[in-house]
Amino acid sequence: MFTASKPKLELIIAAPRGFCAGVDRAIQIVELAIAKYGAPVYVRHEIVHNRFVVDMLRDKGAVFVEELDEVPDGVPVVFSAHGVPKAVPNKAAERGLAFFDATCPLVSKVHRQAERMVQLGRHIVFIGHAGHPEVVGTFGQVPEGAMSLVETVADAESYTPADPDNLAFLTQTTLSMDDTADVVATLQRRFPSIQGPRGEDICYATANRQGAVKAIAHACDAMLVIGAPNSSNSVRLVEVAEREGTPARLIQRAADLDWSFVDGISRLGITAGASAPEVLVRELVDRLAERFTVTEREVETKRETVSFKLPRGLEATA
Repeated sequence: MFTASKPKLELIIAAPRGFCAGVDRAIQIVELAIAKYGAPVYVRHEIVHNRFVVDMLRDKGAVFVEELDEVPDGVPVVFSAHGVPKAVPNKAAERGLAFFDATCPLVSKVHRQAERMVQLGRHIVFIGHAGHPEVVGTFGQVPEGAMSLVETVADAESYTPADPDNLAFLTQTTLSMDDTADVVATLQRRFPSIQGPRGEDICYATANRQGAVKAIAHACDAMLVIGAPNSSNSVRLVEVAEREGTPARLIQRAADLDWSFVDGISRLGITAGASAPEVLVRELVDRLAERFTVTEREVETKRETVSFKLPRGLEATA
């Protein structure tokens, strides 16, 4: 009996990809809080933007809520990696709740920069995406009206501040490097005295994952990015690939793969957003192997060695 052989498919897998140090720390905080206090441990907002991770933690005893009002008295609560407005931990303290802040330290750095710029009397132009939890959390660090949001070059062109000579800018940590550079350049052209942060706000992991996609996109017929649609850094990876001229799709799990997207291609790029675990990459490779004879080649553009300390009160548990 004749059996048709499977077509060949070369997988070019970007590195670095997947979990960053901030996401790894946030997940560890929830797991250690459950180990210390027992279930349930409440988590305000998704700890990271990934359904697989959220479901895994829910199975271990985490309860996810959107607002602090939904957390009952006497149970611990964890704040998500994206950061929260100052009012949230203040309210938790008033209620006597044990709480742990899983805000990524790089996001916390932006929070402190915002406070410092406001103390210096400057109005902040914040580059980010409206409604994103990180943006909401950063705006919540300073008095109302102290910060204005711009999302695009067009926004930067039309922005009209009350005092053009007394501005500063900050950015969301998970933006496109290229898009952000264009917005910053527009602001600096229009407002030459605008002050920027002391260092780059876009986090190392976001920059590294975008750089890795750029490095392989030209060699790929198409790319798949594993990540959630509400994950800013994952969506940006799709945009980076497409800007390089490579068709790209965002999928959450291997089961979401549209086989028509990989029809007729011989080289497929794969990466994962900073909140997607490596197990989802392996799951996708296994699914592709059902229809293709796959070979894998990893292209590493940068080695990541960053790690962050755990909050006080959980170190001993670790």
